[in-house]
Amino acid sequence: MTSNFGMKLFSGTAHHALAADIATCLDCPLADVSVTAFPDGETFVKINENIRGEDVYIIQPTCPPTNHNLMELMIMVDAAKRASAGRINAVIPFFGYARQDRKDQPRVPITAKLVADLLSAAGVDRVVTLDLHAAQIQGFFNIPVDHLYGKPIVIRELRARFGDNCENLTVVSPDVGGVKMARAYSDALGARLAIVAKHRVSATEVEAMQVIGDVEGRDVVLVDDMTETAGTLCAAADILKAQGAKRIFAAVTHAVIGELGHQRIEESAIEEVITTDSTPVTKQGKVTPVSIADLFGEAIQRIHNGKSVTSLFDIDAPSV
Repeated sequence: MTSNFGMKLFSGTAHHALAADIATCLDCPLADVSVTAFPDGETFVKINENIRGEDVYIIQPTCPPTNHNLMELMIMVDAAKRASAGRINAVIPFFGYARQDRKDQPRVPITAKLVADLLSAAGVDRVVTLDLHAAQIQGFFNIPVDHLYGKPIVIRELRARFGDNCENLTVVSPDVGGVKMARAYSDALGARLAIVAKHRVSATEVEAMQVIGDVEGRDVVLVDDMTETAGTLCAAADILKAQGAKRIFAAVTHAVIGELGHQRIEESAIEEVITTDSTPVTKQGKVTPVSIADLFGEAIQRIHNGKSVTSLFDIDAPSV
C-alpha cells in the first residue's frame, strides 16, 4: 500500500467489524468519532479530531435497520462537512432501497433515486458500493460512483470447492432478471448456464415454476445479488433437485438473512450459501461469509491516490 497521508476512515455503527478490517488492510486506524443516541432515539454524532481538508471515508452499509443506518450515515456526512473535510466519500458496501429502482406500479416512489438525492444533499462527494441490485442506480447520482463487484471474490471461493475443471457445473439464475449476472459467473467458471423461471406470490413467498436448461446429474450454483428471506433461492433449489441436480450451492453477494431465511436455508436442498460480509452476517449453519475488506481497502487506497479501480474487477488478478 502507498501513502495514506490525508486519509481519515470513519465507521458508523452498522458494521464496525468490517470497517475495522478495512482499516487493518490499509494500515490506517479508524478515526475517533462518537455516535450516540438521545433518550428519544435521535442520533448524535461528534467527530473528536481535526479533519480539516482531509480525504474522509465513512464506512456504513445501509442494511437493516435500514432507515436508522441511512440517517446515521447522513448525519455523519453532515458532521464531516461542517468540520471542513476536504472530500467526503460514502463507503456503502450494501446499498439499501436498491430494489426500489423503478416505478412498476401506479403511485409508488423510486426510493433508490430519493436516497441518491439525499446523500448528495447531505454533502457526499463520492459513493463506493458493491453489486448494486440494478447497475443503473449509478445514474441516479450526479456525483462519482465507484461500483465494485463481488464476483472475483466469490469465484475464488467456488474454484476452491470445484477446482478449475467445471465441466459438470451449471450456474443457475433463480429468475430471469439475474441472467446477466449468472452469465458472467458461468463464463468465468467455464460452466453451463440455466434459468429458473419464477412467479412471486408476495414479498416473502415465491413459487418457482420451471427450469430452462439442463441440470440433471450436474452440480449447480445458484447466483443472485442478494437474499433476505431466501424464498427465491430455496424454491429454486427444490425445483432443481426435482430436475435431478446433484449438489446445490448458492453464491449471493449480500445476505440480509433473518430467522426465517436461516430456517429455510437449513431445511432446503442447498448445501452451502457463499456470501460476503457486506452486512454483519456471521458463519451460521450453511451460510459462509467471505471478507470483502481487502477489496474495499484496495479500492479506497486507489481512490485516495487518484488511481484506477478497474483492475479490481479482474477475476484472475492476484488477491488484493
